Amino acid sequence: MPRMRPKARITAIIAFIGLAFVMGRGLVAAQSLDIPSKHWGLSFGNSSEFTGLRFNFRDSRVKRITGVNVTLWGPRRDNEEAVVTGLSFGPLPGGAHLRGVQIGLLGIIGMKSITGVSVAPLGMGADENVIGINLAGLGLGAGKGLRGINIAGLGLGAGESIVGISLAGLGLGAGKDVRGITVGGLGVGASENAIGITVGGLGAGAGERMIGLNVGGIGLGAGKKLVGINVAGVGAGAGDLLAGLTIAGLAAGSTEVRGLTIAGAAVGGQNLVGLHIAGGVVHVVKDGFLRGCAVSPFNYVRGTQIGLTIGIVNYARTVRGVQLGLVNIVRNNPRGLKVLPVFNTSF
Repeated sequence: MPRMRPKARITAIIAFIGLAFVMGRGLVAAQSLDIPSKHWGLSFGNSSEFTGLRFNFRDSRVKRITGVNVTLWGPRRDNEEAVVTGLSFGPLPGGAHLRGVQIGLLGIIGMKSITGVSVAPLGMGADENVIGINLAGLGLGAGKGLRGINIAGLGLGAGESIVGISLAGLGLGAGKDVRGITVGGLGVGASENAIGITVGGLGAGAGERMIGLNVGGIGLGAGKKLVGINVAGVGAGAGDLLAGLTIAGLAAGSTEVRGLTIAGAAVGGQNLVGLHIAGGVVHVVKDGFLRGCAVSPFNYVRGTQIGLTIGIVNYARTVRGVQLGLVNIVRNNPRGLKVLPVFNTSF
């Protein structure tokens, strides 16, 4: 290829500078260079409504983009009405409503919502809803709902509900409900209900109800009801009802306990219904009842026993059933029959 003469080279440079100057003036005036049309094709700059392939430094006052939107930085605050549909790509792609595929080299900014497949090494969030398949290296959050497959290296959070398959390396929390398969490396929490499969590395809890398969490395707790298959490394408890199959390393209890309950040390409550097994004590508080069977070294029923207790020491105020153990105490029996070895009942 022949080399350009110095004079021709200088002329080409001057021509290029002139062309850049003219194009720059056009971009300032029109905010974008659009080929072949103002509304579709290829766009360089801050086009407001465009379909096709678009490149811009930072979006401002955008209305609607459909296609591929490549930006070099996050949108300005005045971009709160922008609807971007298609592929959004860049260090911090964003808009009011992002729909389609969003890939942020750092993060993703949804001023209102993010819908589709979203991937960011650091984090992503939206003031309202995040819906779809969402993968974030650090954190993921939504002001309202988080729905779909949600995975974050550190934490997940939603102002309202989290629904779907949600995994967080550390913690996961929702202002209302968590529903689906929910796993937090340290903990899972819901202000209202946790329904489905809920697993917390240390603990899991809900302000109202936990229903389904519930697992806590240390503890499980619900303000009202804990129902289903409940497994806790140390303790499991609920304000009103603990029901189903419950296994706790140390203790399990509620106002009412129903089903099969197994605890390393203690099972307790006001009303116990079903089969309850403990390494230390099964305890029914004053004026409560046991309906079913209790097996532990010390079965302490400070109310009515309806059914069977098996232990070293069995105590009940009233029995409508049988006590089997070394020492069997029925407080309301006649004198001489209150304490018996091997066997006792109401006489």
